[in-house]
Amino acid sequence: MTTPFRQSADAATTAMREVFPATPLMRNDLLSTKYGADIWLKREDLSPVRSYKLRGAFNAMRKVIPAHDLFVCASAGNHAQGVAFMCKHFAVRGVVFMPVTTPEQKIMKTRIFGGDHVEVRLVGDYFDQTLAEAQAFCAGADGHFLSPFDDEDVIEGQASVAAEISQQLGRAPDRIVLPVGGGGLSAGCRSYFGKETAYTFVEPDGAKSLAAAIEEGAPVDVSPINSFVDGAAVAKLGARTFARLKDVSSADILNLSEDRICGTIVEMLNVEGIVLEPAGALAVEALSEIADQIRGKTVVCIASGGNFDFERLPEVKERAQRYAGLKKYFILRLPQRPGALKDFLQMLGAHDNITRFEYMKKSARNFGSVLIGIETDDPRNFSQMFQRIDDAGFTYTDITNDETLAQFVI
Repeated sequence: MTTPFRQSADAATTAMREVFPATPLMRNDLLSTKYGADIWLKREDLSPVRSYKLRGAFNAMRKVIPAHDLFVCASAGNHAQGVAFMCKHFAVRGVVFMPVTTPEQKIMKTRIFGGDHVEVRLVGDYFDQTLAEAQAFCAGADGHFLSPFDDEDVIEGQASVAAEISQQLGRAPDRIVLPVGGGGLSAGCRSYFGKETAYTFVEPDGAKSLAAAIEEGAPVDVSPINSFVDGAAVAKLGARTFARLKDVSSADILNLSEDRICGTIVEMLNVEGIVLEPAGALAVEALSEIADQIRGKTVVCIASGGNFDFERLPEVKERAQRYAGLKKYFILRLPQRPGALKDFLQMLGAHDNITRFEYMKKSARNFGSVLIGIETDDPRNFSQMFQRIDDAGFTYTDITNDETLAQFVI
């Protein structure tokens, strides 16, 4: 059914074709076979800025030019790059505020996309500080502030993802699985398709802003948040996006742990050659949670972005191994006697590899503490290893899932 929103989103999509082509909708044989369904990936990681964020920026900017020629935003990543790209396209001035802690790769890409049209200002250690500075500057300079999600024109622009899916598939899919941050993409796609399809909204464990808003009946701040899934780590859902999502069923909202998402990033990279950022992997990983609901169905997963800094790959692999039970860290209480270490090493199995070993001998004590990291090829190997250690009378503490201690020593 055609609605006024759908008509305006279609018009925005048509206008975008003058700037960049539609992103591919690609059937994935691996996932289709795994889940007994017809699984398609909407590859927003293949947009000119490797995320869908330039869609909303384009639509919001085109509607206020030429009345405004100065655009301001605050962002630590994808939104900044989308705004920068569009400032250069429209030949207008942009000032992008980013936290001082923003990775250099993202700063560099924003400057490349914006060229001479964009100034990047690094302000604040935390995003709230950056946002306040950006809004104060915008008000004083009579600029136009571009929200990353809480803007009707941005929501309409993000709905172009749904418009393209409809064109490419020839109909609405049976289900759309998509990540949620501030809600712009979710609000746009749901407003476009309405009840023609089913939805699964996926949030990271450390930033469940949609789930909290649905429970409370209004957007609420869920700070402090875990920023690992930076493309979806938003502390508070937008007021305008919530207005379009307020009747979502809590049963259609999933949350996934940050470590679990890392397994999908590694698998998609190693098996499919697809580079996904953490937020971009949310929808793919969620399929395992809805396997019974999607069997035999046509499902579109929105791979929302691929701005992945490969310097993070060791951390991502580490998190994936820990979640899968293939790597553990523990502190061993080792007797200070000759041969004690040799006795311990005999407890290890043929597939248990030591990846971390730190021992500080203190001559005034009868026991010393050893930090040990071990990886294996089957989670069951650890239960067997720990049983041997217990039988030998060694004392140890498993710290693998102790986030505070793990951040300090791992």
